Amino acid sequence: MTGLPWDEGDERLVFRGEQPATDGFAVALPDDLPPALADALARDGVTRLWTHQAEAIRLARAGRHVGIATGTASGKTLAYAVPVLEKLLVEPHARALYLSPTKALAQDQARRLHALGLGRDLRVALVDGDTDPTARRRARAEANLVLSNPDMVHVGVCPHHHRWDEWLSGLSAIVIDEAHVYRGVFGSHVAHVIRRLRRCAALYGASPQLLLASATIGNPATAFAQLTGVEIAVVDDDGAASPGRDVALWNPPLLDEATGQRASRIHEAATLIADLVTADRRVICFAPGRQLVELVLRGARDELTRRAPALAERIEPYRAGYPPEVRRAIERRLAAGELRAVVATSALELGIDIGDLDAAIVLGFPGSVAALRQEWGRAGRRQRGLGVLVLGDDALDQWFARHPEALLARPVEAVALDPGNPDIRLAHLACAAAEAAVSPRDEAILGVHITDDADAVLALHPDDFAMTPAGLIWTGQEDPASRVSLRTAGSEVVTIVESESGRVLGDVEQDRAPRSVHPGAVHLNLGERYLVTELDLDEGTALVEPFRGDWFTVPRADATVRLDEAEAEAWVGNWTAQLGEAEVTTQVTGYQRRRTDDLSVIDQRPLDLPARRYRSAALWLTRPPSEEPPSPGGLHAIEHLLAAALPLAVPCDAGDLAGVSTVLHPDTNLPTIVLHETRPGGAGIVRTAFPELGRIADAARAIVADCPCEDGCPSCIQSFSCPSLNEPLDKAAAVALLDELA
Repeated sequence: MTGLPWDEGDERLVFRGEQPATDGFAVALPDDLPPALADALARDGVTRLWTHQAEAIRLARAGRHVGIATGTASGKTLAYAVPVLEKLLVEPHARALYLSPTKALAQDQARRLHALGLGRDLRVALVDGDTDPTARRRARAEANLVLSNPDMVHVGVCPHHHRWDEWLSGLSAIVIDEAHVYRGVFGSHVAHVIRRLRRCAALYGASPQLLLASATIGNPATAFAQLTGVEIAVVDDDGAASPGRDVALWNPPLLDEATGQRASRIHEAATLIADLVTADRRVICFAPGRQLVELVLRGARDELTRRAPALAERIEPYRAGYPPEVRRAIERRLAAGELRAVVATSALELGIDIGDLDAAIVLGFPGSVAALRQEWGRAGRRQRGLGVLVLGDDALDQWFARHPEALLARPVEAVALDPGNPDIRLAHLACAAAEAAVSPRDEAILGVHITDDADAVLALHPDDFAMTPAGLIWTGQEDPASRVSLRTAGSEVVTIVESESGRVLGDVEQDRAPRSVHPGAVHLNLGERYLVTELDLDEGTALVEPFRGDWFTVPRADATVRLDEAEAEAWVGNWTAQLGEAEVTTQVTGYQRRRTDDLSVIDQRPLDLPARRYRSAALWLTRPPSEEPPSPGGLHAIEHLLAAALPLAVPCDAGDLAGVSTVLHPDTNLPTIVLHETRPGGAGIVRTAFPELGRIADAARAIVADCPCEDGCPSCIQSFSCPSLNEPLDKAAAVALLDELA
């Protein structure tokens, strides 16, 4: 099924294009594979290899560490599976570990491996947080291929390596699937987990080969080396055939030229889902965040109820925060074809086999070209697909609406992670010291400067560590790994509970709780709306009750940023740009209630919540002294524009960055614009962006200059997530100041 089911003359369809089908380049399988493996591949229909698969297998068989970075549905699984399975079949003591970022993906891989029919030669075991102790013991004793995730390695394997001693002594390969996911804070944590795992294997005489599979990224060699700590041979020349794809950019209609207000992208996405479902197409829609998933789901169900009521119940949401059994049931129904559509966060962006989908709708630019390609690639894997980007009314999306070629012709971005983040590095040094004494000989694997870092750990936790002749050891009572979350700089979450029934609806990171589940906030879950009645950060609970109102909430926050000495400095136009660390203090002080139909403000209400303080990476721009100080609204507008344009240089998610701007900053005594990361210690985003600041500033200038509004609108200088609710802003002043940055 091909083409677009919409009128080509529809003004909302601002771009339509085609990604042509390709034939691919195939070569013969190696003729010296073990007979059992060759027979299994033949039964699975594999008789030839794409050229990138063949090259990856050749390098792996030669003993190299290999990273495959090719497009969706290009057969990366086969490229790492062949050398791993070959070694397991010919070396009885060999063991392999497969790591995925999600339990669902590991379970999907287990199903595929069992389907090969290799019998007792391939003994597969799933080991994750849901695996009971008996099954874990059986995996250690019997399995030669364990499928797991970094979280389990972090808390279940490395801290208990003595239980895995025999298994680790045979560890010959570590497969890291979907390696592009390991960026930002999560990637920085996982980089240390991989190093700790390699060290644990070395304790028992093993030196495993590393095999990585990734979607296309801009800096595979650098990113893979940062993630693993070793040099990786990269295979990124994609030789696979592709069925091609129709692509479209869909821009919600302009409702008010004066304010720049557009129709709701949520409504547009919901309507598109209903259009496709009623046209007998199977759809996945990606939305950036839990709340938007729930809003799109609600809108699509309402639309289908009006058009085809029988289809309204064949659409489901999928996001983190749901219990595992709920997510597994949705995965099964989707793969079996029972569902016609699913609205998901990026959790389903990964290579889980969710059946044949016809169309992928992406709600708003997802922060990188790589992510957009990955999400579009979930549809049309076996037949021609359709990819639609529903543009938001924010600055970058609307710039893409006016310049679609700037999006579709862009190369994929570099992945940013920072294993050097001091908070993360020291947390994992503590974990390593609890696993075995850490000495200077471990620097090559762990990547730490043991003298400096040991002193820092001892100073921070004098009761939990000791320096012995063997090295730094852990002397505390509680396992440090249990206190380190891989997905946040902190480890605490707030559980969301329905007050009347006591039912747990999900959870949210504690650092994010004041913004998302503050008292009075409207919370969405499985298409239903709830009102937060109480938030107890000490107990880690938020109580909610069913809600039927016609409004939603937007938090307001105050922030102060104290700047350290700069680590790097550069000129951007005649402004000075600096890079360094900052101490950030934020406090949610109130919230707006807004109507759901026209987004108008009903009222503002105060909140009394504790402040959050942390240190993170930051970059700041200072304007040279002048007789006439710049407009506060102009500086604030540039802060928004730079944050909007920054994803053109480095992938980042909504909420990864925040900023402040002031006519006179106390640490610079100059007009200053600060962009800082919202995670303690940072995740490499601003450090990667700093050399690209000139290009980012040029893009910011183009965004605001191209916007047809007079005084500023959501498509240029306004930001929906602005903690000060877009006050003040001055478009004309921003344009003039950006000329100085050119």
